[in-house]
Amino acid sequence: MIRVAVAGFQHETNTFAPFPTPLSLFKTGGAWPALTRGASLYETMHGLNIPLSGFMATCPHEMMPILWAGAEPGGYVEDEAFEAITGEIVTAVAEAQPDALYLDLHGAMVTRAFDDAEAEILRRLRAVVGPDIPIVASFDLHANLSPAISELADGVTLYRTYPHTDLADTGARAAHLLDRLLQGPLAKAYAQVDLLVPITAQATEFEPARSLYAMLDDLDVTSADIAMGFPPADIPNCGPSLFAYDPDPAKARAAVDRIAATFAAAEDTFDARLEPAQACVDRALTLPGPVVIADPQDNPGAGGTGETTGVLQALIDKKVPDAVLSMLYDPEAAAKAHAAGEGAEIEIALGGAFPEYSQPVMATVIVERLSDGVFDFTGPMYGGARAHLGFVARLKLNGTGITVVVGSRRSQNADQEMFRVVGIEPADHTIICVKSGVHFMADYLRVTDRILFAESPGANPCHLETLPYTRLRAGVRLGPGGPVTGNEG
Repeated sequence: MIRVAVAGFQHETNTFAPFPTPLSLFKTGGAWPALTRGASLYETMHGLNIPLSGFMATCPHEMMPILWAGAEPGGYVEDEAFEAITGEIVTAVAEAQPDALYLDLHGAMVTRAFDDAEAEILRRLRAVVGPDIPIVASFDLHANLSPAISELADGVTLYRTYPHTDLADTGARAAHLLDRLLQGPLAKAYAQVDLLVPITAQATEFEPARSLYAMLDDLDVTSADIAMGFPPADIPNCGPSLFAYDPDPAKARAAVDRIAATFAAAEDTFDARLEPAQACVDRALTLPGPVVIADPQDNPGAGGTGETTGVLQALIDKKVPDAVLSMLYDPEAAAKAHAAGEGAEIEIALGGAFPEYSQPVMATVIVERLSDGVFDFTGPMYGGARAHLGFVARLKLNGTGITVVVGSRRSQNADQEMFRVVGIEPADHTIICVKSGVHFMADYLRVTDRILFAESPGANPCHLETLPYTRLRAGVRLGPGGPVTGNEG
């Protein structure tokens, strides 16, 4: 029986975010499971939309489960966290001496010590298993994948949907690719694209990403994939990359070249779809409800602080008669609401903890509903997972039609349950505001197709020319038709 060691270590690092990601965030979980080890992975991963779940359900070989750890996107992963989790994986693999290895990684993890953290994980694992043990890894669509990743891994699969509804499917494809590699090696082809694509322009609900990903199934190779890249990462290998595998090296190279040419031809059609928050609210008021307004530049799922108040202030300024917003990350406000109790009227400061992005909104609020933040997701992306978001409170701004949901752990709103946890049914409201970039669409398109993207300051700027990059490789364009930047060092 072939023995396959499996492990996962996921983080999407925004190097511009104003806070680090410590080990404690991997241990406690939130929207995704907390750090899980050994045989407990069978129960924890069962039925979840996570690559490791799809791999374990598909792979016919004997599993040797090690661990899975993930944390909400944020700033640099602290070296202690990286060394603790990576060290545990490497030690377990060395002791297990498996016949093959599967890794559920993100591809955009950055630490102070390692720009290319996933390559460092692969480097250490390759050192203990040797050159002949096949290693297959799956990665996020937003991965920044270097040439070293291509060299160190025998096979790579990537998510093909954004919103990410195919995580488990990507793990299943990795299982099939590993089976093929166990029959013999495949030729690799790899290329980088010298263009940073804004996060909101990467959505596969829109062109050109929809067609770029659709073409993958038409390529006559064993496997091919596209990484769109994660722009708010000031590292040399930031940006899109392309992969193909086939027994015939010429066919693999031709597939990558075809994707690259199609990508280049589509550059001018990538659209970030942003409009200023005030104008966005104005337009929402002219449309039949419900209308969803996303706040992508403060998306916790891309390292945003999750507590900026630009969109909330626009709602207040426009005297919107009916709007709900979720989830504003504000542990202090949530704790104060819980201390006061349901029905209480309290003076409170909402959000605005980072003055470089926004100021607190001072308000009198009515505490309408409280929750411990433990609930089950039901949407297409998170569905089946259990959230642990700490104290959550539903606050009605007195004298307005605006209700804000505050929570105690950063998490993007990609699921309607982040309203329902405090008794709000999103479809019953005229304007629905979500702290999310694109993932919310998977669930909220069930409510409405009237979706707007507000431009309000946050840690995930979608106008990439505004980011203070200093370490990009030479020749990278900051957005479609944008300036060329980078350096040689």
